[in-house]
Amino acid sequence: MRIVAITDIHGRSGKAERLGRMLEEREFDLLLIAGDLTNFQGRDKAEEILGHFLSLQKPVFSIFGNCDGRDVPELLNELGINVHSRRVEVGGAGIVGIGGSNITPFSTIWELTEAEIREILLRNYREGDVILSHAPPHGTRADRVHLGMHVGSRALREFIEKNQPPLVVCGHIHEARSVDRIGNTVIVNPGPLFRGHYAVIEFDEKEKKVRNVELLRL
Repeated sequence: MRIVAITDIHGRSGKAERLGRMLEEREFDLLLIAGDLTNFQGRDKAEEILGHFLSLQKPVFSIFGNCDGRDVPELLNELGINVHSRRVEVGGAGIVGIGGSNITPFSTIWELTEAEIREILLRNYREGDVILSHAPPHGTRADRVHLGMHVGSRALREFIEKNQPPLVVCGHIHEARSVDRIGNTVIVNPGPLFRGHYAVIEFDEKEKKVRNVELLRL
């Protein structure tokens, strides 16, 4: 299974349109969006962004980020692509979503406590599932800010250490574009699409294993 992973579009319709046109010419099986479709904007902007991807007629699943408007989750539900706090299956792969972020100093729109993040994972995860989380796990390349601090979710980190999901796709920390590992778990922060970044992941849905990751740029 070839997965295209994007995150942190922050309302940049031009970048979404450009990637959508590129994907028309490329083979892939699934598009995962790790949140922040908008920059504190609502469903109209999110729908504009998503239109560039839904038109591709391929499976798309998304979560909302901490900077998405209050009505964005409702839109994702209406479109049937929201995986926040739920589990879906596509092409033999299970996907569990965690929208918003862990608590930040900025009191953004969608923030979850570590207890809430832990509960979502415990309630929905099945062995071998992919985790789609806006917030990265703590203590990885994917959650390190410019000053060197790690600001990701500790609950997500603890869950990964114990359960070893094959793949975690995340975002949120724009400067932390990376591929990392926690044990056998591959952590991918594609980098923000508003800067032209995205990732292509080769995932073996039968063996529940990541075969290859490419960090790419428009």
